[in-house]
Amino acid sequence: MTFAGQTAWITGASSGIGEALAKALAGQGARVVLSGRNTGELERVAGACGEALVLPFEATDYAALPALAERAWGWRDGIDFLVNNAGISQRSLAVDTEFGVYERIIGVDLLAPIALTQAVLPRMAARGSGRLAFISSIAGKVGVPLRSAYCAAKFGLAGYADSVRAETGHLGIQVHAIYPGSIRTDVSRNALTADGTRRGASDSAIDNGIDPDEAASDMLARMLAGEREIIVARGFETELGEARRTPEALFDRIAAMMAAGYAERMKSEAESH
Repeated sequence: MTFAGQTAWITGASSGIGEALAKALAGQGARVVLSGRNTGELERVAGACGEALVLPFEATDYAALPALAERAWGWRDGIDFLVNNAGISQRSLAVDTEFGVYERIIGVDLLAPIALTQAVLPRMAARGSGRLAFISSIAGKVGVPLRSAYCAAKFGLAGYADSVRAETGHLGIQVHAIYPGSIRTDVSRNALTADGTRRGASDSAIDNGIDPDEAASDMLARMLAGEREIIVARGFETELGEARRTPEALFDRIAAMMAAGYAERMKSEAESH
């Protein structure tokens, strides 16, 4: 199985994991919609992706998302696969961190992917097919130092993904929550410090991390295999992720509850009062 012939929309597609996913999908014969803030870099990635639409936007411009979703959906008769990858990290102690940093990181890493998914999800549900991927983090499973805002956002993103999966599995929509460890990207350089400024320096763990192309290939293969919770890490980071892995049987049980009419029963109970 491949993604050949499908249309995939990737956010944060100008570098790192997003760029690697875009190129890997294009290599399998997918059409790609590339989003991010840096139009020049998106154009560069598009040049390596065959059939591509560059659709730049600011992640937290929530009001603009419905119109952008309309354009992306109409480009090639729908979106088969939405990859919520755009994000920003943090390197600061909670005790030192200004509240605005929390607002910025949670806006980009949690509210923005929710807003974009909400703009696409009803169309996928009406069509009866689609795939959603949410790039969380090992820091979305275990609270780690210097990343309190990032952990809060990534934990929240995982919860949203799991809930949407439970609600839409019987509608033909597949949902994947992905938990990368250290991937060799600029995530640490671009991280926010306590006052909201860019850190500008990398970490040794990131510099020695998994190659983005390798990570993207692993993610896509495991999504095609139907894995719902995908941990892409090495060493101790793998241990952290696996220690908090959700049992597959629990995913099945929750999905079955929804398919058996849970939402309808809740609505009926509310209307009866």
